[in-house]
Amino acid sequence: MIDVVDALVREYGVLAVFAGSTLEGESVAILGGLFAHQGLLPIWTTAMAALAGTFFGDTACFIIGRRFADHRWIWKLRSKPGFKQALQLAEARPRVFVFFNRYAYGVRLLGGIACGLARIDWGLFLLYNALSSIVWATLFVGIGYFFGLGLETLLGQAIHSHQRLIIAVAIGIAVWVFAFWAIRRIRERNSRSRANLGV
Repeated sequence: MIDVVDALVREYGVLAVFAGSTLEGESVAILGGLFAHQGLLPIWTTAMAALAGTFFGDTACFIIGRRFADHRWIWKLRSKPGFKQALQLAEARPRVFVFFNRYAYGVRLLGGIACGLARIDWGLFLLYNALSSIVWATLFVGIGYFFGLGLETLLGQAIHSHQRLIIAVAIGIAVWVFAFWAIRRIRERNSRSRANLGV
């Protein structure tokens, strides 16, 4: 079984990192870094796939927001919680918003659309999106890589066999659980704020 998993990771792992990074891809980038540490993926190719994926994802959302501002799907997105605040922040502080948007788990894609609706200059968006993508890919692929290094220190060579799959699944689950908890806390806080304001 582990040989099949290893073969799939070697064959499609970099593509999966790219595809996952276009969305809310922190867990995919971390797993890519872990597999790179295990020698299944080349570290620099994995990092570049994460960088390209996250840059492409946010740029695509920016283009959608800019070109399809009057589409009914975009108007529906405008009614989602937090979108108005995201749009106001994108208009008031475009550099800060573009750079940090991808770290706002659960609203990253909406943030990219807000950037397009805010009519942020193309050059400014592409520059800060590229800088943010470099930091994001380095951070999360690096976390996976050094997490694998720490596990190897703790578990020795056992990590090179069947435990690798279990650890990878555990990391993925842990990231998703943390993200779910963080999003829920943010939504509860926003709901309390709106209630206090009488909105």
